[in-house]
Amino acid sequence: MTAPLPRRVTPQQAFESLEKRPRDLLVDIRSTMEYLFVGHPVGAVHIPWIDEPDWVENPHFVAQVRKLLLGGIGDEGEDAPTVFLICRSGKRSLAAGQALIAEGIDNVYSVDEGFEGPLDSEHRRSTTAGWRFHGLPWEQC
Repeated sequence: MTAPLPRRVTPQQAFESLEKRPRDLLVDIRSTMEYLFVGHPVGAVHIPWIDEPDWVENPHFVAQVRKLLLGGIGDEGEDAPTVFLICRSGKRSLAAGQALIAEGIDNVYSVDEGFEGPLDSEHRRSTTAGWRFHGLPWEQC
C-alpha cells in the first residue's frame, strides 16, 4: 500500500506558519548545487532528496529528518513540529513527503510552487511563482 501524499501549502502559507511556530522545520530537499548556487529560503535546513553526483534518492533522508525532529523538539503528540518540504517547483517534495509519511512522520507539507516555480513561456523560472518570486526571505552562498 502506497503512503498518501503530503498536504500542500503555498509558499506564503508555509512562511506565515514558520513565523508563528519557530519550532516547525523548513527542509530544502534540492541538490547541493541548487541549494548553494541558486539560493535557498532563509532558515531552511538542507537535506537533499536526490543529489549529485549519482542523482539517486538519498537512502538516509528519512533518518536525517527524524534526527532533526528528535534534536530537542520532539515528534510526538498534537503539538508536533510541522515539516515543510521545498524543492525547485513542488514535485520532488511530494515524493519526499510521501516517504516521510510512509515512515510515520505525519505532519508533513509540500510547498507548492517550490523555490523557483515552473518554467515560463521563455523557459525561465522565478518569473511566475515560487518562494523567491513571492519575495519571501532567501539567501545565496
